[in-house]
Amino acid sequence: MEFKKNNTVILRIEDMSQDGLGIGKAEGYALFVKDTVIGDLAKVKILKTKKNYGFARLEELLEASDKRTEPKCPLARPCGGCQLQMMKYEEQLRWKEQKVRSDLQRLGGFQEIPMEPIQGMENPFRYRNKAQFPIGYDREGKLVAGFYAGRTHTIIPADDCLLGSESNRRILERILDWMGRYGIAAYREDTGKGLVRHALIRSGFATGEIMVCLVINGKQFPRGKELTESLTQIPGMTSITFSSNTRRDNVILGDSYEVLWGQDYITDSIGEIRYQISPLSFYQVNPVQTRRLYRQALEYAGLTGKETVYDLYCGIGTISLFLAQRAGKVFGVEIVPQAVEDARANARLNGITNAEFFAGRAEEIVPRQYREQGIRADVVVVDPPRKGCGEELLETMTAMAPEKIVYVSCDPATLARDLKYLCARGYELKKVRAFDQFPQTVHVETVVLLSKLNTKQHIEVELNLDELDLTDAEKKATYQEIKDYVLEHSGLKVSSLYIAQVKQKCGIIERENYNKPKSENVKQPQCPPEKEKAIKEALKHFGMV
Repeated sequence: MEFKKNNTVILRIEDMSQDGLGIGKAEGYALFVKDTVIGDLAKVKILKTKKNYGFARLEELLEASDKRTEPKCPLARPCGGCQLQMMKYEEQLRWKEQKVRSDLQRLGGFQEIPMEPIQGMENPFRYRNKAQFPIGYDREGKLVAGFYAGRTHTIIPADDCLLGSESNRRILERILDWMGRYGIAAYREDTGKGLVRHALIRSGFATGEIMVCLVINGKQFPRGKELTESLTQIPGMTSITFSSNTRRDNVILGDSYEVLWGQDYITDSIGEIRYQISPLSFYQVNPVQTRRLYRQALEYAGLTGKETVYDLYCGIGTISLFLAQRAGKVFGVEIVPQAVEDARANARLNGITNAEFFAGRAEEIVPRQYREQGIRADVVVVDPPRKGCGEELLETMTAMAPEKIVYVSCDPATLARDLKYLCARGYELKKVRAFDQFPQTVHVETVVLLSKLNTKQHIEVELNLDELDLTDAEKKATYQEIKDYVLEHSGLKVSSLYIAQVKQKCGIIERENYNKPKSENVKQPQCPPEKEKAIKEALKHFGMV
């Protein structure tokens, strides 16, 4: 059979891609089909073909899978925001857990993965505290608000997303009514004309406070008094602002905002910690799951009240302030200056004095503080964007040698890449748990605990050194003297194990058990090249090679 555009074929969906497309094969030719689940028998129409695979659209469901359910939202298929709403929720959880496991195995090279059960939601709808609605016109020229259809800039009218707050509908109705009544034009992408581009709505689930921020294509906001009079009739309305964005790109918010009515923030809380959230703040959109995720991160950190903790990519201090409740000192690092100001304000709001925040790239600030100020952490918590951590930051984390690293990830693929790096440099994967932060979508969060590999064994090796017969070369410098020299001249921390490995390479005779783990099944870290070079310089300095 020849596979061409617009041909129809019947196939059984056997698998699902990372972005939620069903995968079926016709005579060995793989087709990716939106809106299907594993087990479906479907008639599909081919949209695009490549040499070994293609993309198709569901034309008719011939036999429904037992994993399928009827979507609650009538716009689930054309909207495209809920890629998995046609899948039973327990199957969504199973698929997401397997997604994390598969990426760690396939991309990270891990075989034995200490997975804990995925944390799902009791009610996987109405969980989002934030929504951004583009505003425009339909084909008849009527004002509409909604969401962009998948891979397009066509607005699907939707005044009530089932993932968001029920108050969103009333807010959008009042905004559209205000625009129509006073002749306020919506922005048109094709011409760059018109005023109102987006409506950003945030809700404090714990406080009931509501924020509305209109994004406009201009500097002046007409008829603001009339809009605020209408919106303030909605219970909980706390902040009404606007943000100017005249750029012709895909960025939603401008760089700043102005207050039309009320204050410039709303307040919400996660557990015992309260947060002030501005229009530009990054704040987790699912507060129910965020509380569970942060408690898991805190449990993995195992803090006793004495530890120094780094929280990297800290945002407005959401995790930092959670950690500060049980840590000795917390340093938060974030690239967005406004977020850092919010983090400091949130620390003051909660009376927390043992958290300090720095603005800048974590990849630059952490290495500099480690080299110049000698700041090191007992625990590092890292919550990077989808692209994961920069290699320079990973290098510094391993050089600091914290006892634990707690990695919070929103992308299993970059998580697997970074864990592979860390576990090749002295860390062991101890625990992994997925959290369904975004039910009905393909996205999943993961919390991971890494511990320094064989810490107890390394300590025992050091304690046993005094009992060993020393060669002439060994008498020239102790292991501690070598460590001190390396730290002073290169800023690197090295273990006795690494020194023993380098000495062996240089022909300095060591007892046979210096470099051997106690069990053949124990994975042993190997000295990284930069540390090997530094150790060799120390050996030369002490006249040992």
